[in-house]
Amino acid sequence: MSLHLLDIYRSPNIGIFMRGNDKNLLVPKGLAPSKCEKLEEDLQVVVVQASIAGSRLLGPLAVMNNNGILVSHLAEPEEMREIAQGTGLRIDRLDSKFTALGNLIATNDKRAIVSPILDSKSTVQVRDVLGAEVEMMAIQEYYQVGSLIVATNAGAAVYPKLDEEESSKIGAFLGVEAYPTSVNGGIPYVSSGLVANSRNAIAGNQTTGPELVFITRALKV
Repeated sequence: MSLHLLDIYRSPNIGIFMRGNDKNLLVPKGLAPSKCEKLEEDLQVVVVQASIAGSRLLGPLAVMNNNGILVSHLAEPEEMREIAQGTGLRIDRLDSKFTALGNLIATNDKRAIVSPILDSKSTVQVRDVLGAEVEMMAIQEYYQVGSLIVATNAGAAVYPKLDEEESSKIGAFLGVEAYPTSVNGGIPYVSSGLVANSRNAIAGNQTTGPELVFITRALKV
């Protein structure tokens, strides 16, 4: 188990470029081979180079666990085929007008927290494709629950302004312990600067020592 620091395209906001599970990590096409090798080593996964809607912003445009993958309705058929071939997982477009589903859904293998702005058809898709029990939930006044939670089968890092009761509620539903933290020197949108699986994690290279302590505690890495 390990936690490492990294940048992507000289940005500490690594979570907007990648999306992964315990076996694979989706990264933008053309990412430097040396960076791909480091990601594979640090996270103990196989890197799959991909695009969604021609974009390298894979984090907001996809959600995945070890059971399946949901992508924006803007994804092209060929992009979906490449991702399916690379991961061996079922992949489907989320039937929603919202394209940044990664900012609206947080999931591990058993449970998914879904933004209240998504409709019932979307929640059924989350359940069916990701194989997860679904709960609609806002976090304080925010609907972007996917941007405020990084969840794995081992733990969850959540929005830093949550109190113990609020964090415990999220953790209880996900079936793990959840702890508040920020990333990259105070950024509250934890998924923007953190990529994790059940064994390892990488954080943006501006993440501070105290934040690393909180992340390690949250994700058990």
